[in-house]
Amino acid sequence: MSKEVLSAVKSLAGDVANVSKQFDQVNGRIEKVEKALDKPDYHRGVIHAEARDHNEEAKWGFKSYGHFAKEVAASRIKGSPTEAIVKSFSSESVRKSATGMGELVGSDGGFLVPPAFSNVVFEKVYKENELLKRTDQYTVTGNSMAFPRNAESSRATGSRWGGVRAYWVQEGDTVTASAPKFGRLTMTLHKLACLARITEELMQDSGIALGQYLGKVFPNEISFLVGDSLISGTGAGMPLGILNAPCTVSVTRTTTGHITSQDVVAMWARLFRGMGSGENSGAVWFVNQDTSPDFMLMTLGIGTAGIATYMPPGGLSGKPYATLLGAPVIETEWNSSLGTVGDIILADMSQMVSISKGSMETMNSMHLYFASDEQAFRTTFRLDAQPWWASALTPFKGSNTQSPFVTLAT
Repeated sequence: MSKEVLSAVKSLAGDVANVSKQFDQVNGRIEKVEKALDKPDYHRGVIHAEARDHNEEAKWGFKSYGHFAKEVAASRIKGSPTEAIVKSFSSESVRKSATGMGELVGSDGGFLVPPAFSNVVFEKVYKENELLKRTDQYTVTGNSMAFPRNAESSRATGSRWGGVRAYWVQEGDTVTASAPKFGRLTMTLHKLACLARITEELMQDSGIALGQYLGKVFPNEISFLVGDSLISGTGAGMPLGILNAPCTVSVTRTTTGHITSQDVVAMWARLFRGMGSGENSGAVWFVNQDTSPDFMLMTLGIGTAGIATYMPPGGLSGKPYATLLGAPVIETEWNSSLGTVGDIILADMSQMVSISKGSMETMNSMHLYFASDEQAFRTTFRLDAQPWWASALTPFKGSNTQSPFVTLAT
């Protein structure tokens, strides 16, 4: 073998030895990495969460929202080679991660919502409201609803039904044509909402079930404002209430700061009689509680002693409401104070139309105030209401207008 070939073989052997040595070094490094990867705490971004309840794997071993939130915050350390949360069940550590979109990879947006801690959405049966339950109610699927309505504003001949007229005719006479006219009532839902922020510490340490408590008081608060809007609503961003409705008529008060039997009789005379009278009508007296002394002492001046106008409730064997001229008297918080417009209202709420989504919606979420470790509780209800009537009605005979809604002036 020539010296040149021998030299080349020796050089090649040296290169092979160097490559083999480097290969061994790489294998050593790989073994160290593999051993290190078996330790959950190797990466700063991989957090070991100790299971609190091994029987609740749906919660992945987390005790609460707060516990889970701290794990998520720690797993998002900048520079982490992975974004994952390590959980332990029994004595075996389990490292869960997704190759594509999944619940555990932060960049995929899914691992913030473990199955047992997802948003809880439920519909609460709407608590009956003394005013709302008496309205002509409709449930809508969209955001608004339009109703055709009678354009009648007068019962005078030629104006009934907006223009319908009948004639006495002889055989062979030509009948003059007439037709009704219609208006349109368009309603759009308005939203009421309650929101509360509760820290995770308070949720954990409180002796009461705050979530259930809020699920009770929020609907009650919304129901209260609905009732108030049916009385005093302006129609701007809320329902149009009785006191601001263009069809409501007002009767002059005879005595400053009080309600007398003359006032009650005068209000009754302005109620539209097409709805019947007394117990056969849908009319109800809505009053402020401060009016009760006036009612208790109210009489009609017939004979030397007079007769009682107001009948208190008759107990379990009688009627649940007091009555005034045969119509129920219902005390509410929404009526105005004694002596002002709205302290007493005579109303047939069937002539008030309301639309809604049918129920309230209550939700809770940890994501809105995630950085401050707080949960958000929210209840919403969407509603609109307006009178069917566009204006008060002029009677067939007489000049005093009539309406299903009658108030007493200040």
